Amino acid sequence: MSEQQADSGLSWNERVIKEFRANNGRVGGMFEGAPMVLLTTMGRKTGKPHTNPAIYYKDGDRYLVFASNAGRDKNPDWYHNLLESPQVTLEIGTEEGAAKPFATRAEELKGEERDRYWELQCTLDPGFRDYESKTDRKIPVVALQPLDLGGDNERSRMIGQQLIKHHSDLRGELARLRTAIEQALGGDNTDARPAVELTEQLRARCLTYCYGLQMHHIREDGSFSAFEVRYPHLVPAITKLREQHHVVETALAEFEEVLDEGLSGDGGDLERLRGELDRVVAGLEAHFAYEEETLLPALEG
Repeated sequence: MSEQQADSGLSWNERVIKEFRANNGRVGGMFEGAPMVLLTTMGRKTGKPHTNPAIYYKDGDRYLVFASNAGRDKNPDWYHNLLESPQVTLEIGTEEGAAKPFATRAEELKGEERDRYWELQCTLDPGFRDYESKTDRKIPVVALQPLDLGGDNERSRMIGQQLIKHHSDLRGELARLRTAIEQALGGDNTDARPAVELTEQLRARCLTYCYGLQMHHIREDGSFSAFEVRYPHLVPAITKLREQHHVVETALAEFEEVLDEGLSGDGGDLERLRGELDRVVAGLEAHFAYEEETLLPALEG
């Protein structure tokens, strides 16, 4: 299959994202030359990471994005997602020649500040005035403030504590998931649910775990950009951690494809589910341990 044929199966968003990442934040077509970023938010219902392109305006250290949704009458999903969970990973082209992720915190602008920046954006890009004319809603303006560790040792310590908590939560959920699969394989179906129903529940739990692990790594990749500035000696370790994240991401995508194929509920399917899960998380504990050993001493000061 040629690259062009492969791209034909992608959605508009997916094609823009692929082009953005391949060209250091630049895309062609109707957005050629426009200042663009990618926003990755956590789905408020599923916990699944969602990535969307957005036009931005740089205001000092902040990046302002506009929930225009091309003038549709509903706010875009990414806006609702960041209201629920304001940790947003922003990707942008860099002087290093490749788009890079940054951890940011989202805050919606209100009142006069919102109106001022909206008018400024409409002046810079009249297309936004056109979007405004198509809808009765007041288009939200959101400020994304990148993580800046600077000399803030307390913030670094808090990030270290959060890292331990996230790892602990992921370890615990993985243990519970494995126990549930083992119980199902052992015939321990105490509430006598049909095998298909039980397998579907296990499938849903697997997806939830995978989404959580994927979101954790995406947010870490964004935070690593701030770590590299604050702790230059950690760059080699962070490079290795990012490579490990990529390996896990590929395994998660393959696992999701298996889950999407559907499971019939027989013992063979449960065995397959266990085997695929073990393949995905192989080496995960070693990855967590390496991350804790290399990052925590610096974060704890």
